[in-house]
Amino acid sequence: MKEKQSGDYVGQQTKDYLNIPGGPANFGISGIPMGMQSDDAVLIQKGKKPGEPHLITVNCPDQTGLGCDICRTILDFGLYITKGDILTDGKWCYIVLWVVPHSSSLIVRWTSLKNRLLSVCPSCSISFFFNQQPTCPSSSPVYLLKFCCLDRKGLLHDVTQVFCELELAIQRVKVMTTPDGRVLDLFFVTDNMELLHTKQRQDETCEQLHAVLGESCVSCELKLAGPEYESHPGSFSFPPVIAEELFRCELSDVEVHSQALSPDMAKLKKANVTMDNSLSPSQTLVQIHCVDQKGLLYDIMRTLKDCNIQVSYGRSSSASKGYRDLDLFIQQKDGKKIVDIEKQSSLCSRLKVEMLHPLRVVIADRGPDTELLVANPVELCGKGRPRVFYDVTLALKTLGICIFSAEIARHSASDREWEVYWFLLDENCQFPLSNVVARNQIVDRVRRTLMGC
Repeated sequence: MKEKQSGDYVGQQTKDYLNIPGGPANFGISGIPMGMQSDDAVLIQKGKKPGEPHLITVNCPDQTGLGCDICRTILDFGLYITKGDILTDGKWCYIVLWVVPHSSSLIVRWTSLKNRLLSVCPSCSISFFFNQQPTCPSSSPVYLLKFCCLDRKGLLHDVTQVFCELELAIQRVKVMTTPDGRVLDLFFVTDNMELLHTKQRQDETCEQLHAVLGESCVSCELKLAGPEYESHPGSFSFPPVIAEELFRCELSDVEVHSQALSPDMAKLKKANVTMDNSLSPSQTLVQIHCVDQKGLLYDIMRTLKDCNIQVSYGRSSSASKGYRDLDLFIQQKDGKKIVDIEKQSSLCSRLKVEMLHPLRVVIADRGPDTELLVANPVELCGKGRPRVFYDVTLALKTLGICIFSAEIARHSASDREWEVYWFLLDENCQFPLSNVVARNQIVDRVRRTLMGC
């Protein structure tokens, strides 16, 4: 009798999801939508009034991690997911997300967003269902953008903003300030539009950089990266104490000094994750209650993707008093629910860590210098978190702090790969770097910008 009630409950959930505004009238839980056109796999309905959320609908074949890929793309465009619904039968997926820009000044290229979302959707061809072997996407060519210009406050962020607008992804960076007040920047980038090999795209990139740098630009060169990319592998060595702060995989009730949270930020450490197997014969219900923040749905989805967990149904409610509730019906890869207590506990702990500490921020001394370090885990597929460099440089620009040098590198620790952002800071009269209070203010501002608080 209990199993029948469980089935009825899940059946009602399915009906609720199918009644989503704009839902697919021809969506079949065990079939393929008829007459599906490839361009219709992603639909974007813009809000009718200023401030009204925009509606993104994705209707395509399913694959493990699709929700993560979609959320990463949306985050990369500077958009915030206010609420969302997911429904899949393991073969076909239907996702509805309500989004708003993180900043009112953000200009969203909606056509580019649609094309990027289409690129992560599996093929709509019939052959997809007979051969669902995961395909490894070919790596994009890496280009070196090298320029020299006069230094000024906020320069690095202004350049990074150009890259975001052009949809250029920073893979590695080397920024150096010379004694005569000039900056030599080496940016190794890939093009999300896959057009940087064309002269038109290269000219557009250089023109936009010149527009930002102005007359201070001494030289600018863009070319396909060669041996110099391999000769700048980007690797850091960390003192044990700093490494522990950056790469620990367990939550701690004691905040270390260099990551001290301000009182109103301390609530970010609170989250509730529970699992229930009584409501469905084949899925485990995961219920999450936590503080709302930038990239929350992405952090949850990437964690499930890396754990090879599939989401059958999902609903993310709108934030209420700064908190968000999510209900996710999940399955293991073999199509079974999670009944092992240790596996349940491990997944709950992993979700908490990834939600509460998706980014680690540390300020420390290295000899006479003061450095800011930001680290985030890399997905198993090798993709890093979008817009981290953008957010950190924005926070430092807002504080009026100059960056003397900067680098991005990958680092292996705690049985996983991390992306590490290193910034050597210039002394500032408003924020004396030897002052503990000033350091905490810098860490707090950087963290707030990264988390959207």
